[in-house]
Amino acid sequence: MMMMSKKDNLHSSMQFQNFELEYFQSQFERTVEYNLADSSVKCLSTREWLSEEEAEQLLSTGLFYPEVNGTGLLRERIAALYPGATANNVLVTVGAAQANCMVVSTLLERGDEVIVVSPGYRQVWGLAKNLGCNVKELQLLPEENWRLNLDRLAAMTSDKTKLIAIVNPNNPTGTVLAPDEMKQVVETCERSGAWLHADEVYRGTEFHGVETPSFWGQYDKLICTNSLSKAYGLPGLRIGWIVSQPAFTQEAWARHDYTTIGPSGASDHLAAVALDPLVREKIIDRTRRILNANYPVMDAWLKTFGDTFSWHPPAAGAICWAHYRGAIPALEIVEKLRAQHGVLLCPGDHFGMPGFLRFGYGGELQHFQEALAETERGLRRLFTD
Repeated sequence: MMMMSKKDNLHSSMQFQNFELEYFQSQFERTVEYNLADSSVKCLSTREWLSEEEAEQLLSTGLFYPEVNGTGLLRERIAALYPGATANNVLVTVGAAQANCMVVSTLLERGDEVIVVSPGYRQVWGLAKNLGCNVKELQLLPEENWRLNLDRLAAMTSDKTKLIAIVNPNNPTGTVLAPDEMKQVVETCERSGAWLHADEVYRGTEFHGVETPSFWGQYDKLICTNSLSKAYGLPGLRIGWIVSQPAFTQEAWARHDYTTIGPSGASDHLAAVALDPLVREKIIDRTRRILNANYPVMDAWLKTFGDTFSWHPPAAGAICWAHYRGAIPALEIVEKLRAQHGVLLCPGDHFGMPGFLRFGYGGELQHFQEALAETERGLRRLFTD
């Protein structure tokens, strides 16, 4: 009988870091009545935003292999969102999730030093850990209104730092970097020679109608990632992108070939329609209307609990990050709400911060209000037991 060597054992010496947030959501988001774990706005149906002519064009789209880096039209429309960029700066990916994965697999090797912001979307954090990188976390603090502490970032950074990863606007806190803060982030990267990865998927979800500037154009060693999932309400298209210098885009494309080959042809077609300037304006306006209608409901609801919750009003995004008073673990709260009330929330543990809950408020307003009513029934029982 052949013996399995230690090298062949499925369990390596390095513990694999699961993507807890995404795995958790994928297990339960289709089985609950109220999904407050969703971080997007209510999704658009194809019928809502395609003209008859555009719908006919979609039906006539051939289902052959598309251009594997994205069709020329789609890449041109993405590039138009980044002044000075061309289609050669763009690689189309399967959502921002694949874009972020390509960033890590292209840039990083075991032992590289990476700085991520916490709390933040934990994808780069987990990918870098699984690669064997030295991952350092810059902690945002509630007493600083979740603002990025630029002095701490500068102190953490050295010539050993290979990558600094920023999510702007931030998930889960909803904070947005001011232009002078963005400039200081770039200056920190320049001093150390680190690459800057800017995950900008929540651009366009700002409450007050002024779109957050991209980091694009501020630094040579820059990679911007984005997608149609959050600000556009089109997560089902699974279209994202990388925008960087052409040399990096080519390197990422080489790795892309080993994964999905290319995007769906139908999704590529629809994405190009969505990014037509006039269509994009209408889609982003719809997103802001939803957020401006729903957040006051979220805010008022949290206040009904007195001093149980503390939170900083988000400036962007469809999510509210709230700390709660009490000893019951967030994982237990979330599980009981799911099992007993059919409500799904995100526990702060999935962002590395126990004692917090993330509420998504981007859904259809009446359904959202019903979800909050059911959540309240569960929480009042839990907090008073």
